[in-house]
Amino acid sequence: MGHHHHGRGPLGRIAHLLRPHSHEPAGRVDREMESAAEGMRALWISVGGLGLTTLVQAAVAADGLHARADGFTSLAVLAGAAGVAAGWRWADPVVGLAITAAILAVLRQAGREVCHRLMDAVDPALVDRAEETLRGTPGVLGVGAVRLRWLGHRLRAECEVVVDHRASAVEAHAVAVAAEHALLHALPRLHGALVHADPRPVGGADHHAVLANHR
Repeated sequence: MGHHHHGRGPLGRIAHLLRPHSHEPAGRVDREMESAAEGMRALWISVGGLGLTTLVQAAVAADGLHARADGFTSLAVLAGAAGVAAGWRWADPVVGLAITAAILAVLRQAGREVCHRLMDAVDPALVDRAEETLRGTPGVLGVGAVRLRWLGHRLRAECEVVVDHRASAVEAHAVAVAAEHALLHALPRLHGALVHADPRPVGGADHHAVLANHR
């Protein structure tokens, strides 16, 4: 069956076009498909933005290495020119080899920095500093797993600390907040931390026994 026109003649067709009407269910399906397509476009834009931010941060670090290498190579060129002017014919090729070695070293270091940033790798020294900071927090009796990862140009931490088994929930929470506050001051690029407080095991008690088969 075709689309039914209300009224006869040109005036009836015009009135039908001007009057609000629906073509359900086809119209509803079209709208839902358009909404899904817009959602996918937004998702891809978000993923692309995150990737671009990571690459930009890594490129900035590489650019700093490049500037430092330029300074060294400029000094090497001046030394080579001075050597040639003094009659040392071997000065120019030796300086050329030294500059080539410097460029390769910078390329290796920059490539490593970019790959580490893309993989969310964190300098182990930062993890050590985080653990030391947690141990120095009042109320923390021990430190468990400490995980740091990059989110764009900011760090995010997930930590486990051990508190007194007799502490109330409020007291344990206060220790966790104090630990997070200490981390924010110790790690300049840290944006936030999730600190999980575990009660100190007493008498061989395992407070995570129910999770043993899931870890």
